[in-house]
Amino acid sequence: MATSTYPTRKLGANGPAISAIGFGSMGIGPSVYGHSNREDSFKTLTYAADRGVTFWDTADIYGDSEEIIGNWFAKTGRRSEIFLATEFGARDVETKEMKQNSKPSYIRRRLASSLEKLQTDWIDLCYQHRVDPEVPIEVVMETLAEFVKDGMIKYIGLSECSADVLERAKSVPIAGERIIACQMEYSPIELYIEQSGFVATARELGVSVVAYSPLGRGLITGRFKSPADLGKDDHRRLLPRFSPENLPKNVEMVDKFSEVASKYGATPSQITLAWILAENPDFVPIPGTRTVERLEENAKAAEVALKDEDVKALRAIVDAADVHGGRIASQYALFAVSDCIPLSEWKGESN
Repeated sequence: MATSTYPTRKLGANGPAISAIGFGSMGIGPSVYGHSNREDSFKTLTYAADRGVTFWDTADIYGDSEEIIGNWFAKTGRRSEIFLATEFGARDVETKEMKQNSKPSYIRRRLASSLEKLQTDWIDLCYQHRVDPEVPIEVVMETLAEFVKDGMIKYIGLSECSADVLERAKSVPIAGERIIACQMEYSPIELYIEQSGFVATARELGVSVVAYSPLGRGLITGRFKSPADLGKDDHRRLLPRFSPENLPKNVEMVDKFSEVASKYGATPSQITLAWILAENPDFVPIPGTRTVERLEENAKAAEVALKDEDVKALRAIVDAADVHGGRIASQYALFAVSDCIPLSEWKGESN
């Protein structure tokens, strides 16, 4: 059982209170960040639960992350302590095609698979991982409503969607009422959801932002000064912001964050997460990690009480930053699609 009271915040206008910082599990299975160790992953999960970091995020494309978490549930009997989120549809894991799939029959199969791997009877928060441009969001929501009615899904989320898609999804009976979160990339070097007006729309609809990659995919940690600092099989070598010409320029922000962090005896990572929490009471960051050491570093950020003057100083640094390179590698541009066809154009799965 958790040994301490960890800070919480409400997820969405109609959702529960969850840990103020979540745990992104992409790295605990063999993944885009390189090899992982199952024994170490198990220790990290146990530490997270004991520490009170009980909002866990996984997905059907995160290697064997779902299976590892399911084994942890089975061995520890602590399923009820965890607010568990999983995702479907970012790519077709059955055909291995690098394209989104949110057709109703596919959703049903993938959620059945996730429930089995996770060794649970319910998913607390189920996301459409990426918008399928060929399937109306209304059709997706109606399919998820089936699982809501059966008690297999408690809440629904979207990820990397447009404000228009979110509004359409919220209008769907049953499922729309259960939408409490949108998982979007947000960090000091990625402010698109602010600039596009998405955050304003989400707030109007009572939907929280779950901020993935809140540390700029590790860039803001200060551990990476050049691509040589990344593992040979680390996918970040493909990202424009981590290129040999861009990375040295982008890490300049880290030095400025470090100056503020030193006032609190904190790390750049901790001050970044604390800043996101301070500026956005309806955001929940989910930094990913594989180790107990990094999980503890991230967890402490929710216990850093920034002064207003430092929140403003960090915002000034962020606004003045000249970020070099886009957030997505060109070969993954498809996954940046955020809109889908209108319901009037849907001809069913056979067409």
